[in-house]
Amino acid sequence: MPRLLIIVLAFIIGNAIAQDPKWKKWETEADTLMNKQDFEGAIKLYSKAIKSSKLKDKSDYPPVYKRAVCYYSVGQFGTSLKDIETFMVEYPSLFQAHMLKAFIYRETDDTENQLNSLNEAMALQPGDPGLIKWRSSLYLEQEEYQKVKEDLQYVKAIQDDPEVEMYLGFAYYNLEQVDSAFISLNKAIELEPTYLPAYLYGGSFSLQESDNEMALKYLDVALRLDPGNLNAQFYKGIALLELDRVEEGCSLLAKAFYAGEDDAGDYLKEKCYTLTK
Repeated sequence: MPRLLIIVLAFIIGNAIAQDPKWKKWETEADTLMNKQDFEGAIKLYSKAIKSSKLKDKSDYPPVYKRAVCYYSVGQFGTSLKDIETFMVEYPSLFQAHMLKAFIYRETDDTENQLNSLNEAMALQPGDPGLIKWRSSLYLEQEEYQKVKEDLQYVKAIQDDPEVEMYLGFAYYNLEQVDSAFISLNKAIELEPTYLPAYLYGGSFSLQESDNEMALKYLDVALRLDPGNLNAQFYKGIALLELDRVEEGCSLLAKAFYAGEDDAGDYLKEKCYTLTK
């Protein structure tokens, strides 16, 4: 969800809840500043409104949510999280608040809490394919491949795309469902013939399955799409060596190595020659 959408949602909640007229002016001015992306100015005015209201009633809390949005927008994620948690004491079931927490945790690389917040948001609005796709990426980080598979199969039935198929293929492969993995990768290519990651995974998986001829087919296309791609050069070099095309393989591995692919060095030492980078 783009940050701008979160800001729009902040206005929605603000308009939906009654406000104390004593501090309404500051909040309204802050809303205007936030709309102009003057987040620092908005924070100051929301803070005045919050201090004046003293948060005595539930209806006093919308500025806390809006200030959390502003803090998030200027990268003050810890302060934003503190505000959103204060707000959620009164509004524990607001979908947008759970989503903001998920975004904060994503920015701070906290996968576990990001996943928890996302699941809480999805419990309030289930079935959104974009959110399920996001969740699958977190399951992928945790190597929960069965959950990745289940999520992406659902998404695929609603709105298939090359990325969904590629990561579904990755999940299948790690679940040792090799045929299904290649079906998904090839479907990704069918949906977008220039989708480079599917060719790279196809080459990598083919190498792991000792199907070096198939690996070359994937990797030749990958290198036509991106001639300087180090992964494609590295994988193709390995495939060539495995097919006893030593001169070609060593040449390509050397090219990848001197361009920064350090893993190519071990193959060069073992299969080609001794070198020191």
